[in-house]
Amino acid sequence: MGIRFYRAYTPGTRDRSVSEFNELTASKAEKKLKYSVHRSFGRNNRGVITNRHRGGGHKRLYREIDFYRNQIGIGAKVATIEYDPNRNARIALLHYENGKKGYILYPRGLQVGDIIISDTKAPISIGNALPLSNIPLGTLLHNIELHPGAGGQLAKSAGVSAQLVAKEGAYVTLRLPSGEVRLVSKDCWATIGQVGNIDAVNLTLGKAGRTRWLGRRPKVRGVVMNPVDHPHGGGEGRAPIGRCRPVTPWGRPALGQKTRKPKKASSKLILRRRK
Repeated sequence: MGIRFYRAYTPGTRDRSVSEFNELTASKAEKKLKYSVHRSFGRNNRGVITNRHRGGGHKRLYREIDFYRNQIGIGAKVATIEYDPNRNARIALLHYENGKKGYILYPRGLQVGDIIISDTKAPISIGNALPLSNIPLGTLLHNIELHPGAGGQLAKSAGVSAQLVAKEGAYVTLRLPSGEVRLVSKDCWATIGQVGNIDAVNLTLGKAGRTRWLGRRPKVRGVVMNPVDHPHGGGEGRAPIGRCRPVTPWGRPALGQKTRKPKKASSKLILRRRK
């Protein structure tokens, strides 16, 4: 993928950059694999805001992505590479030998016409899915299961990949994109390769309106609010927050405070915390 920059003919184009979409081969999604999904926009069933800064955004149809890769032993041909408005990664449409169709996350380097397969003895090539126990050390992976049969949960964002660094007993050791090193069951499945659209992290939105298109409403700092609205608010002029540490609007520690539960069962599987 490439990045296209604008000549600054308006303030909104001065710093804007967009994808060139060179890798896309189709503009319309498969009709039977897309459908509407209710979006809560941060409200509960009574319409009360329970998650701030959400709302608006362009209308979307959800593309049904196969994170399970459970068509075992059935080859699939890559038909198209498409844009997905629900994620920053691209998606690839597969035509299986049994007549079924499905979307997967598009791995970097996969081409239209390639044949991929999901099998316990599948070749170690881009797009194939197989158990972690059958993957050699040092391989780059994405769409990794946390629990056998649960579907891919790790390393699914654009440009990311995890690395298989060790095998011992019933577990394998993975180095995740965040820098965390953790154990995962050797019976979990993963897909070979790195997720495509690696330049997504380098895009610049350029204007506030483009953020609104994505469904994100504006955020306001607590120090510019009134005391009734935020613990950091109030004071004369530009005042400090007036507390020993930053807090949330509800008085809980914020900005660097660890939020993971200290007695979480999976903590014993984490060998090194994320950076």
